Amino acid sequence: MAINYTKILNLARDNHWHAAHEMVQPFSDSLSCQIHAYLHRVEGDDWNADYWYRKAGMQRPENTLEEELARLNTLAGREKQD
Repeated sequence: MAINYTKILNLARDNHWHAAHEMVQPFSDSLSCQIHAYLHRVEGDDWNADYWYRKAGMQRPENTLEEELARLNTLAGREKQD
């Protein structure tokens, strides 16, 4: 099963949290974990967000949700080119 990062991020942007979460949940690559973490930040569940950032090999960034969404969109764009 292939992952569509852009679709997940668009769902998140459009406040379709559950649909975005359901789509990203089966995946464990670094970008999926970062997106999963972002979704939990949106939800206000920082403990769970921190767990997913650790799975991605990083700490929670000190940025706004808007900045994080932009960062993830940039990464998703790079993934398409690889």
